[in-house]
Amino acid sequence: MCGIVGLLQTGPLVPETRDLLLTMTQRLRHRGPDEGDVWIHEEAGIGLGHRRLSILDLSPTGHQPMHSACGRYVVSYNGEIYNFHSLRQELEARGQKFRGRSDTEVLLAAVSQWGLEKAVDRFNGMFAFALWDREGRTLHICRDRIGEKPLYYGWMDKVFLFASELKALVAHPAFKTEIDRDAVALYMRYDYIPAPFCIYKGVYKLPPGTILTISKKNIEGGAGAPVPYWSMKHVAERGSADSFTGSETDAAAYLETLLRDAVKLRMIADVPLGVFLSGGIDSSTVVSLMQAQSDRPVKTFTIGFHEAVYDEARHAKAVAQRLGTEHTELYVTPTQAQDVIPRLPILYDEPFSDSSQIPTFLVSELARARVTVALSGDGGDELFGGYNRYFWSQYIWRRIGWMPRNLRVLTASAITTLAPETWDTILKGPWTKWTDAALMQCPGDKLHKIAQVLPTEDQGAFYLSLLSRWDNPAALVRAGKEPVTILTDRSRWANVKDFRQQMMFLDTVTYLPDDILVKVDRASMGMSLEARVPLLDHRVVEFAWRLPISMKIRGGQGKWLLRQVLRKYVPMELVERPKMGFGVPIDSWLRGPLREWAENLLDERRLEKEGFFSPQPIREKWAEHLSGKRNWQYHLWNVLMFQAWLSEQGHA
Repeated sequence: MCGIVGLLQTGPLVPETRDLLLTMTQRLRHRGPDEGDVWIHEEAGIGLGHRRLSILDLSPTGHQPMHSACGRYVVSYNGEIYNFHSLRQELEARGQKFRGRSDTEVLLAAVSQWGLEKAVDRFNGMFAFALWDREGRTLHICRDRIGEKPLYYGWMDKVFLFASELKALVAHPAFKTEIDRDAVALYMRYDYIPAPFCIYKGVYKLPPGTILTISKKNIEGGAGAPVPYWSMKHVAERGSADSFTGSETDAAAYLETLLRDAVKLRMIADVPLGVFLSGGIDSSTVVSLMQAQSDRPVKTFTIGFHEAVYDEARHAKAVAQRLGTEHTELYVTPTQAQDVIPRLPILYDEPFSDSSQIPTFLVSELARARVTVALSGDGGDELFGGYNRYFWSQYIWRRIGWMPRNLRVLTASAITTLAPETWDTILKGPWTKWTDAALMQCPGDKLHKIAQVLPTEDQGAFYLSLLSRWDNPAALVRAGKEPVTILTDRSRWANVKDFRQQMMFLDTVTYLPDDILVKVDRASMGMSLEARVPLLDHRVVEFAWRLPISMKIRGGQGKWLLRQVLRKYVPMELVERPKMGFGVPIDSWLRGPLREWAENLLDERRLEKEGFFSPQPIREKWAEHLSGKRNWQYHLWNVLMFQAWLSEQGHA
């Protein structure tokens, strides 16, 4: 795992460019603490930088930027090609020679043998790389299918810049840090900025599964657009149209075979290896398959909290004991967790407000003390129907969709006449035995959320409302207007049979790469730890989309088929429990130890002076939260993470 950076310009590079690239590359040292270097071709106007975290072939033969044996290509590469062994054998049979044992060398040989697109199509991995074609005088930047590895790019004063993280781009003197207010509006709705947008004008995220080609002819003006080499939309539509027709037993057996191989490939490393374990379905499945293929106890890592409602460590420990892993757990104090908060703007470079960013960083820090690579269980919810919204939305819509919209508006108004705490008292009283158990967790807030989505016109609008943090960001962000995204442009939605499948598709192309995988990448790489995600092996993804919805969601519960695989290794009573997420008690912290910090960032005069937000709705929610009238923790965390980021950039 590494960090990459580079530039291409119309004219020749000046000699000082080497030092500039070294400075930019140094900004990514956390991604690659073992070594760093740059390569430039002054006359061609190209420069590549690289920071290396040595995982495979720790010798100098794995050094980057690396040249192909034929001399045509130069690459700066971040990630892993897990099937590089089999590719290497095939390439050797075709006469390719290798100096070392790295997958980087296999990448170059594959491109030399088959061409870029055909080579990438054969890669099973997570990656972002820049490839300079010396013969064609073209630069190709490429990102993996699902979006596990990040890549930013943009044009600044006739210079094309790219890097794994924004902090490297900001170091270039031509970089302009003009905040895009439209991107801020997107952030206020989703808690993240979806690709291809970025917090800075003129900068973009390369979408997953695409290649962008820049030649000397089209550097200026940003000509050209990313070209897909793999499409999640096509996978979803093809899978939905050609569903798996075998038995449930056959499906479980085939899924287990795919997952075992996906895990096995991700266990290849020349450095110590471990795995994150929450004790839930996804991580327990990954740990089970790792331990089944290991001749020694697998190293597992868990973060626990003393607040029972947020703690999963006891469940993880039970799974670890059952499987016989070498388990390490850390119960985090509020002070330890809060100490992470000042580091978040630096880690993420953009506003990002998924509060599970805190425990994700802490478990990465815990693991890095003993290993250099850790497997993670992310992806199971999107692929196998694990999020509550997949069954709750349909459950609710079936009961309200028949109602005229004006009646739903009146019903929503009636619900919100009572405060959430009043509903808590009513529903936790004599009605408890007739009320759904899931609703009994914060029932008042859940009813108010239902009231929020009741007036929506159809299931698509209902789903967007469920995803939205602030319902009308354009009214909150001054001079900000939300750009169209795949979530709001229905012409880009997948043609699938069931709206639950549509939600899974949209989550897989938005929330997964732009929130979940961003969180995992920045938290782990912030500690120089490589995180690998077996459930996102593209073979698993493609098979998951062939499964009928009944093999994913059954009896009001998701991940049915994944559970059938796991039950061969772990008794289900160890993992069967309501979905908790990976949260921290932000609500009580904002009323307690974080109150002064938050008050400073949410000060009305400060908000007015900075000029990004209309203070009134923010101050209203802050007052209601402090009084205990409502729990606005996520809305406020959303604003606070922007404010903390803004302060870190020196705009405050």
